[in-house]
Amino acid sequence: MTRPLRPLLLPLLAALLGAVAVMPLHAQNAPAHPWSSLDPAQREVLAPLRQEWDSMPPRKQAHMLKRSEHWVTLPPEKREEVRQRIARWQQMTPQERQQARENIRKFNQLPPEQRRQLHKTFERFQQLPPAQREKLIREWHALPPAQRLQWGRPGHGHPPFGQP
Repeated sequence: MTRPLRPLLLPLLAALLGAVAVMPLHAQNAPAHPWSSLDPAQREVLAPLRQEWDSMPPRKQAHMLKRSEHWVTLPPEKREEVRQRIARWQQMTPQERQQARENIRKFNQLPPEQRRQLHKTFERFQQLPPAQREKLIREWHALPPAQRLQWGRPGHGHPPFGQP
């Protein structure tokens, strides 16, 4: 930069920086994607986040919008499932969320065949009548952790889900 321009640019730069410094805090932290800018399909899927959307960090908004690109292409019943999952996540305590993240991490570290088997077992569980699912859940919660590891394995008193 030439010397004659420097005296002109320095005050301009200082004025711009000063304007940013006195700008209202809410303007500096304006959401990257206000709720009003979302399209109806995005609003439908992200509805459980409506109350806190505008105060979310822009990075989290961008992450959720990226995920919603796929969700909005799903059939209506699948979109409703996603919406319900988001609502359940929002209702979880920070400790419950941390435990869920840890469970996901552990699941992803399992060998592929074991993950497939767990998926099949879960699908069988989901096919059970609601009363039977509730009964199994109550039984599970009543067991000490060591017995939970053996639960559902052949010869340990509880058949795998969906079997007599």
